Amino acid sequence: MTENTQTPSSPTSELPTTYAPAEVEGKLYERWVERGYFEADAKSEKPAYTIVIPPPNVTGSLHLGHAFQHTLMDALTRRKRMQGYESLWLPGMDHAGIATQNKVEQQLAEEGKSRHDLGREEFTDRVWKWKEEYGGKILGQMRRLGDGVDWSRERFTMDEGLSKAVQTIFKRLYDDELIYRAERIINWCPRCLTAISDIEVEYQDDAGELVSIRYGEGEDSLVVATTRAETMLGDTAVAVHPDDERYAHLIGKQIKLPLTDRTIPVVADTHVDPEFGTGAVKVTPAHDPNDFAIGQRHDLQSLTVMDEHGVITVHGPFLGLDRFEARSAIVGALREQGRIVAEKRPYMHSVGHCSRCKTTVEPRLSMQWWVKVGPLAQAAGDAVRDGRVKIHPEDMSKRYFDWVDNMHDWCISRQLWWGHRIPIWYGPEGQVVCVGPDEQPPAGEGWRQDPDVLDTWFSSGLWPFSTLGWPERTPDLEKFYATDVLLTGHDIIFFWVARMMMFGLYAMDGVAPFHTIALTGLVRDEFGKKMSKSNPNAVDPLDWMDKYGSDAVRFTLAKGANPGADVPIGEDWVQASSKFANKIWNATRFALMNGATIEGELPPVERLSATDRWILSRLNKTVAQVDAYYEDYQFSKLSEALYHFAWDEVFDWYVELSKTTFFAGGEQAKVSGRVLGEVIDVMLRLLHPVVPFVTETLWTTLTGGESLVIADWPKDSGFRDEAAEAEIASVQSVITEVRRFRKEQGLQDGQKVPARLELGATALGAHEAAIRQLLRLQPEGDSFSATATLPVAGGTVALDLSGTIDVAAERKRLTKDLGAAEKEKQQAEAKLGNEAFIAKAPDNVVDKIKGRLAKAEADIARLQAQLDGLPAA
Repeated sequence: MTENTQTPSSPTSELPTTYAPAEVEGKLYERWVERGYFEADAKSEKPAYTIVIPPPNVTGSLHLGHAFQHTLMDALTRRKRMQGYESLWLPGMDHAGIATQNKVEQQLAEEGKSRHDLGREEFTDRVWKWKEEYGGKILGQMRRLGDGVDWSRERFTMDEGLSKAVQTIFKRLYDDELIYRAERIINWCPRCLTAISDIEVEYQDDAGELVSIRYGEGEDSLVVATTRAETMLGDTAVAVHPDDERYAHLIGKQIKLPLTDRTIPVVADTHVDPEFGTGAVKVTPAHDPNDFAIGQRHDLQSLTVMDEHGVITVHGPFLGLDRFEARSAIVGALREQGRIVAEKRPYMHSVGHCSRCKTTVEPRLSMQWWVKVGPLAQAAGDAVRDGRVKIHPEDMSKRYFDWVDNMHDWCISRQLWWGHRIPIWYGPEGQVVCVGPDEQPPAGEGWRQDPDVLDTWFSSGLWPFSTLGWPERTPDLEKFYATDVLLTGHDIIFFWVARMMMFGLYAMDGVAPFHTIALTGLVRDEFGKKMSKSNPNAVDPLDWMDKYGSDAVRFTLAKGANPGADVPIGEDWVQASSKFANKIWNATRFALMNGATIEGELPPVERLSATDRWILSRLNKTVAQVDAYYEDYQFSKLSEALYHFAWDEVFDWYVELSKTTFFAGGEQAKVSGRVLGEVIDVMLRLLHPVVPFVTETLWTTLTGGESLVIADWPKDSGFRDEAAEAEIASVQSVITEVRRFRKEQGLQDGQKVPARLELGATALGAHEAAIRQLLRLQPEGDSFSATATLPVAGGTVALDLSGTIDVAAERKRLTKDLGAAEKEKQQAEAKLGNEAFIAKAPDNVVDKIKGRLAKAEADIARLQAQLDGLPAA
């Protein structure tokens, strides 16, 4: 099953009596990196397995969401490396345009300066210095978590190679007429002073006001309602539905726009819903996307009435007012003129906010650069539809299609100084020239480069291939593209996943950037609430690592990772995982002290005890089960399977059942010692991708091997022994039943009780010594008196409880419990026998009652057997 290496002498002497993660983890990680275990070789003949990390922002630090996804990615790549793949997990960071620029601007503000005081060149130099000093904090924290990334290939979205990739793809898209410049309504942040894309707008319900205003005079008047009264200064029409008879006489007429000396037309447009409000809407083409579309259809003028700071730029009385100040002032002026028909405060409505600074977003007409996404989005959808790319879990595909099938053209220009400068030059005669990475920009008087930079997601959308050397056909690109799996949160399908799909298919001749998109949920607190600094329920994973170790944090996160589902996590669960790590440590030390070894081949089957055959059968089933769960990205199930195999089957059963063998010594002890060594060897290999530190320390001590990072992944040998599994299941049943009885009698765990085991001719007889030891059952002796007899699998266990329990009181207690169980059975049978109830009750309710009936019947049988086993009064 595994390769064998010589066991070092006295291995437990190398292991402290207790596991101290802080003394192990940092040294181990640095040794892994120094030895180059995580570095991938493009010249290797091994099959490639590639994951690119979702590049964290250069401004970021490790949070639980990062730790969660990194744990899963690390587990995948560690396992594939052990399986013989040339495994590449490529790290790097995103320059995070708006977020990083904001950080530096905040620094300047503390100095009483703005970026304009420095100028563009000096400001960008300042940002680069900030990046070198403060950026990448998260990369050091990734080491702490144990991320097995190839640090030799670390990339940054603004390094030289990636900058060349950005220029190259911009040029190609421009030449293919898939990038264009146009004046359209965009989302504008008056704080960040830049356009932001639809997906960077966060909507929340705000308490505003809904004001109804009368436009026009007398019969030639109508009422419009708005939550943004300040924009009325830019109205260039009122729109009604063409079939709305209430306003048929006004269509085509001019009406007076209040507070101005302008008249505006009433236009008919099918976009207007006659059933909503008054059926008339104000049209402000320069400050609303729907109004802009109406304006295009009716050739309306677009009047911009606010500057980039959200300050009013027209109409004397309101000139210079902030948009919110203007709102109040305009409503007041309209009220004085008697034009306010109705006011509703507070009026809860959905309002867009900048995801970076939380400022209320202002729709604004602006000249920007756009990607024509139609053909790119079509290709991205087709790649999933035709099976080239799998989305896991499959039910998440709908969200993906909802996005790519309805995607609007993407505004890619940002009015920032930090980022990839748009490679467009404008000439003195109106020339527009797009310059590729190997081309010289036009020179001469009057030529200037576009001042804007590209959206951060434009460069990160190239990440799966730009990090491998594209546009050059590098050995890395040939070996490691397409990547195998993108593991990321379902919340950035729109931000990042779709961008990478569009660009990867376009740039790489129809080859999608990954074979599988494995979507995770979000980490939440133990009550299922979103983690937030404002709650406050946010947790710094480093605090938990300091307290419990990185393995404990990793195992907790993996154990909660069901595909696509959110992951609740609490400190108690991390503490439980820490206990698991300690259990692995202590049990392995015990095994080593009692002869566990991997020296030599496994003994032939005929030399193995039933207990040995049972654990080897369970071991191979666990290997097969864990492999299947990995292939299906079922991290929670594989972690649970490993937890129960290690704790329950290996430590709580096999080690305990084998103690009599080990203590007796001799040839059978050597056989079981070799079996135990095999089991622990394979178990540590299976656990290693999720809990790498404690397993590495124990495995190298057990085997003398170099490192688990480069060890072989276990294979299912095919060995199964159903008979041995059934036999040990019977032993477990006997022990479990007697333990439960002892507990019910209030006996202490270590209290010894005389007992007679009548196990007949069954295989249980071979386990009598182990059963007695685990149950603290003494030989019966001459004065033995059976005061309780328990029917067990394959026989009976008679116990002498004289002097330990009050028989009369015990009979009374059991009789009471039996009566309650019989009553529960009668109630369940009555409900299940009621045809009217069964016809109406949901299936889950019926199933629950059936479960109650089954439990009641089992309780009756158990309690009756215990009563029968008590001596007569």
